[in-house]
Amino acid sequence: MSFQVTGLGLDKMKLGSPQSFLDQEEAEEAEDGQLLEPEAWRTYLEHRNALREFLSSALSPHLLKRHHARMELLKKCSYYIEILPKHLALGDQNPLVLPSTMFQLIDPWKFQRMKKVGTAQTKIQLLLLGDLLEQLDCGRAELDALLESPDPRPFLAGWGLVGQRLAELSAVMDSFLAMMVPGRLHIKHRLVSDVGATKIPHIRLMLSTKMPVMFDRKESVAHQDWVSLRWFVTVQPAAPEQFELRFKLLDPRTQQECTQCGIIPVAACTFDIRNLLPNRSYKFTVKRAESYTLVHEPWRDSLTLETRPRPPKGPAPSRLGRPGPPLTTPPER
Repeated sequence: MSFQVTGLGLDKMKLGSPQSFLDQEEAEEAEDGQLLEPEAWRTYLEHRNALREFLSSALSPHLLKRHHARMELLKKCSYYIEILPKHLALGDQNPLVLPSTMFQLIDPWKFQRMKKVGTAQTKIQLLLLGDLLEQLDCGRAELDALLESPDPRPFLAGWGLVGQRLAELSAVMDSFLAMMVPGRLHIKHRLVSDVGATKIPHIRLMLSTKMPVMFDRKESVAHQDWVSLRWFVTVQPAAPEQFELRFKLLDPRTQQECTQCGIIPVAACTFDIRNLLPNRSYKFTVKRAESYTLVHEPWRDSLTLETRPRPPKGPAPSRLGRPGPPLTTPPER
């Protein structure tokens, strides 16, 4: 049994119309159907639709684009060790529940060692996330190419491997999403030394994430000999933060100009730097101030601004924009 293609009426249709392309595609699918028995053709269409559904939902270009954006954000975040009581969830810590005396019970040498472990684990976690995302991109391209194959017979013959590939990519996506959750970044270690009869508190260590500090490009402006800088954090912290602002003159021309640089501690998200040189370019960077619990901060935002030139020297303001009276020679006496 074979399919017959009749009544398409291509001779009466304008080939430039959208309907003509649709009918041509249907005709091509019908011609492909002639290569298979009806049952095999139905199976082929079912598998093809299942693959299309997977690519449009679980592995859609929009979803992958969002994951790439989140991955770029994670590369700019700051990572810290959080010391929490075991009964407290991440983000619910309360200074009354976890007093500052907790650090007095922690062995400083062990804590420094765990900071190194936390740094290594954070780097490995980011590398793994990047590798998983690359696998998803390659899998998407591979399945796209398979879907565009004109011959349905290899598609049907290799469907077992295709189904296995779909399961693998689903597992990769699950692993990627699980690693994106901050609570999954955790380390455990006994940090409290033996304190005799004193009861050792039950604590746990986790790696927490803080959103990057970024300059406000619209509100940061340069004037003739000073700049007004603004920055922000996308997720505002519960407590005020300390920042470190750096500035440097680009291409200094004299030894004196080399002193046009510095590091400024700031306790707000705005600062004005004065006594700069006019008509020169400066580079500014901002980040959070160093913290005892910081383990990894791979990125800091930078901004380059050029101060305005001095106003040109010219005639008195009363003569600007209007010609004066013509000069005349005094009469002879």
